[in-house]
Amino acid sequence: MATALQQFTAVGRRKNAVARVYLRPGGSGKIVVNKKAYDTYFPTAWRQKSVTSPFDVTETTGSFDVVVNAKGGGISGQAEAIRLGISRALVDFNEELRSPLRQAGFLTRDPRMVERKKYGQPKARKRFQFSKR
Repeated sequence: MATALQQFTAVGRRKNAVARVYLRPGGSGKIVVNKKAYDTYFPTAWRQKSVTSPFDVTETTGSFDVVVNAKGGGISGQAEAIRLGISRALVDFNEELRSPLRQAGFLTRDPRMVERKKYGQPKARKRFQFSKR
């Protein structure tokens, strides 16, 4: 009889990025984003730090394997969506981790979105040059 693979799932969102996170306890700390290692998917150090920061705050680094499907938005939005998804999955794993993640601000969905472009203007807030004569 095969035992079911225990994993905790969560969804993180930021701007137009959506990340489905699968957290598997008892792993070696491997993080895979869209079938690539996270350090090749996010080449800059601060984005890698953003992805792994929930583990640093809760002191659970290296004890979970993470598989992520991220789509939409850009690289930064995806990185922060993954951070929110990992944080939510950690809370599903252990409710006692909620307070340190909450204090670090990792359980709050960032509501900021791109402002829409208005008609009669080149961008959302930029105006065409005014000519008096």
